Amino acid sequence: VQLQASGGGLVQAVGSLRLSCAASGRTFSTFSRYIMGWFRQVPGKEREFVAAISWRGSSTDFADSVKGRFTISRDNNKNTVYLQMNSLKPEDTAIYSCAAAERSYGGSYRLAKYDYWGQGTQVTVSS
Repeated sequence: VQLQASGGGLVQAVGSLRLSCAASGRTFSTFSRYIMGWFRQVPGKEREFVAAISWRGSSTDFADSVKGRFTISRDNNKNTVYLQMNSLKPEDTAIYSCAAAERSYGGSYRLAKYDYWGQGTQVTVSS
């Protein structure tokens, strides 16, 4: 399974960005069987959970630091998951990566839950 994240860039504080993550691959089965997550990492710090979404999008979870500002959605027809980021803050600056797991949704905030990872896209928020 390959995950390709895109949509990062430089934005001013209180601005918005939408990240996309497209899934593909020779061994890829059905996108709707995968829970999807977004994580972020700043150099020198551990990767942290941002958001997750269940197989068909009926359940979502967010880190406390992004609740009310970020939303996660998915289009199973396009094998794509999105992260809409609004009211961005400088502390949101990080490399954002998407991840997939063909597992149950419980514990979706845990890095160890996920089997496949994308390469990441840089998000930089200026003050």
